[in-house]
Amino acid sequence: MTIMRLAIAGAGGRMGRTLTRIIHESEHCEVAGGIEPKGSPLIGQDMGLLAGVGDIDIVITDDPLQLALNIDGIIDFTIPAATVALSEISAQARIVHIIGTTGFSKQDDAAISTAARHARIVKSGNMSLGVNLLSSLVKKVATSLDEDFDIEVLEMHHRHKVDAPSGTALLLGEAAAKGRQIDLDKRAVKSRVGHTGARISGDIGFATLRGGSVVGEHSVVFAGPDEQIVLTHKAQSRDIFANGAVKAALWAQDQKPGLYSMMDVLGID
Repeated sequence: MTIMRLAIAGAGGRMGRTLTRIIHESEHCEVAGGIEPKGSPLIGQDMGLLAGVGDIDIVITDDPLQLALNIDGIIDFTIPAATVALSEISAQARIVHIIGTTGFSKQDDAAISTAARHARIVKSGNMSLGVNLLSSLVKKVATSLDEDFDIEVLEMHHRHKVDAPSGTALLLGEAAAKGRQIDLDKRAVKSRVGHTGARISGDIGFATLRGGSVVGEHSVVFAGPDEQIVLTHKAQSRDIFANGAVKAALWAQDQKPGLYSMMDVLGID
């Protein structure tokens, strides 16, 4: 099996350093580069030293276009603007682009879809096996229960997370909406302040908590007359997201250009 050469966007961040370690330890891929914005003090630093695995003689750059000429794929947990730009570069280079970034606008999503005409893109609000299995379960439960059961999505993350609700919360909300055959954009309730009145039957509510160093906790509550069903996933390490992203990259290498999800990667219906 050919070793896949992977670059990491946001290589100096918490997720980027985790990815460096996971890829460095993999038998099927290798760290081929890291990307940080222009002006970052991390430019030129060895990625292995930053990740705590020792000197690997691969340094961080601020030139993703040049880097893309010599790699097979990019794994990207950054910010929407950076991800959209990288999707365009991935399309030009005809490489794999794994997107774990969240918080996209509809315009961002459209740009990424355009890039997928030439790049092999896997985009997901969460890369872990457990969350994607949970999403499948949420859809099935939502399909089985009528609107007598209200649906609420609760999530908590560390204090540094900048978008809310989380991409995973939205992924789970979308799964519930598909199960109910409704449009999440029209039925999502993402904030409740003041005298809101009674809950509207059929809406999908979101609650967001931020604090400490929580990696990620998500629950979907189906609250019905006299009973509740609660489906929960708790991430205990960023390794689960890194391992999922690497699995997605290796899978995408053999696919045709297109926009895929982790459901495609994992073969979950």
